[in-house]
Amino acid sequence: MTEPIRFLLVDDTVDNLVALGALLRRDGLELLVARSGAEALELLLLHDVSLALLDVQMPQMDGFELAELMRGARRTRQVPIIFLTAGDREPARVFAGYESGAVDFLFKPIDPRILKSKVDVFFELACQRRELSAALKINERFVGILGHDLRNPLGAVLAGAELLRGQLADEGQLLTLRRMTSAGRRMSEMIEQLLDLTRARLVGGLYLTRTQLDVAELVQRAVDELRATNPHRELVTAVEGDCATWGDPARLLQLFSNLVGNALQHGTRGTPITLGITGRDREIVIRIRNGGSIPAELVPSIFEPFRGRTAKQASGPGLGLGLFISREIAAAHDGDLGAVSSATTGTEFTVRLPRRRDAHDRSTGELRVP
Repeated sequence: MTEPIRFLLVDDTVDNLVALGALLRRDGLELLVARSGAEALELLLLHDVSLALLDVQMPQMDGFELAELMRGARRTRQVPIIFLTAGDREPARVFAGYESGAVDFLFKPIDPRILKSKVDVFFELACQRRELSAALKINERFVGILGHDLRNPLGAVLAGAELLRGQLADEGQLLTLRRMTSAGRRMSEMIEQLLDLTRARLVGGLYLTRTQLDVAELVQRAVDELRATNPHRELVTAVEGDCATWGDPARLLQLFSNLVGNALQHGTRGTPITLGITGRDREIVIRIRNGGSIPAELVPSIFEPFRGRTAKQASGPGLGLGLFISREIAAAHDGDLGAVSSATTGTEFTVRLPRRRDAHDRSTGELRVP
């Protein structure tokens, strides 16, 4: 059974709630009603809503205060709000309503045709978002299946190329074979990125196998591997404190390799890439700084899949999933990944991983093992 779309109605007068409910009721819509801001907040903790109609003049917590609390919480930050008020049409008061996050401001007595027309728009938008979300999940599931099925034949191609390398002597043929192998490995990396995208979107996060590890050693390993293919770039590492914790070493190595590789690709040549690893009592902080800068308009979306790249970067190798997957790896360890960038100070990515004394020392949830 399809879950209904939910709207929230908040008014301290029962008659007003009854009238609004009778006006807005329709198939596929569930109306959640609250007589106070406190009741509304309780409902918002339990349900996702697509629209909130808030009475402005309520005791204890008025509509503006409720709206500000909604804007301060990630779960309700994007919920559209229509304010309903019997107060005066003072410009300052209306402006305060829009400052609190309103998309509309209606004065009582409310024309039922106008209100119904406005609510219809948000109901249709919610239906469209749900349809798009369902279509996206189908597409991502298809990508996951396709990526999984491509791994075996591609593995056979790479194994065959490795076998041929020992049987060929002609340098021209060996050069062609090396190019084929390099292209095949790049395809394999893209397939793994698509599979990680599917796991993150559909399963709710990446799965981990935790073991005791040293974060500084993993960072240094990522640096050494990338230094071998970038001998002319300067990579400077500084370690402070104890960096031992529990985590998935393969996933964390992937995270650090992605970030260092990103710094090598986009950092200013001739400027050192610096890595600072600091072990604190409750967390381990990894900072990776390079001399390049990210355009200001791209910073907010830098960790979104297939986004956060300039047109020039989008036409290059890769799928634009590296930073998205890196953030998912950090989140799977109950950590976070952030970035700041400017033309004067360069770009710095910061990874924060909580300190763990054993595999089950987690702030929430249970250990997830594939």
